[in-house]
Amino acid sequence: MIYFVPALTLAVFVFGAIKKVNVYDSFTEGIKEAVGLTIKLIPYLATVFMLMELMRSSGLSAFIGRTLSPAFQLLGIPKELSELIILRPLTGSGSLAVLQNIYLEYGVDSYISRTASVIMGSTDTVMYIAAVYFSGTRESSSGKAVGIALAASFIGAISAALICRIM
Repeated sequence: MIYFVPALTLAVFVFGAIKKVNVYDSFTEGIKEAVGLTIKLIPYLATVFMLMELMRSSGLSAFIGRTLSPAFQLLGIPKELSELIILRPLTGSGSLAVLQNIYLEYGVDSYISRTASVIMGSTDTVMYIAAVYFSGTRESSSGKAVGIALAASFIGAISAALICRIM
């Protein structure tokens, strides 16, 4: 396994030589494009990170979680996971902090903790991914994609609660 990356690198160089492509020039051209994308990406990421940290630090995410917990409970999601479900699509570090608090409060083997773990493993930070993707494309209408991704994340949370309840 430790030879995978060197072998892959060698295979790329061999393939490039067979196709008569200057691999080094192609690599440096790709780096130039990546640096440009990274610079374009910084404002989007900074905005997402600041807003999500403000939301978590101010207690807004906890308030929204408490407000929505009755609706979540109707769908089979424990009320203790409401804040995690709100934060997970928005921020990875904030949702990890909530997950750690869940582990400390309920223990790692409890139903609540197992469900929280499955939610963390089966969903992703939608807003971060949208910021990265849409900053690098010409597509400006991200509403449909973000809405679909948020719906999928919520369905993942409902499924996690159901699966952990059965098992």
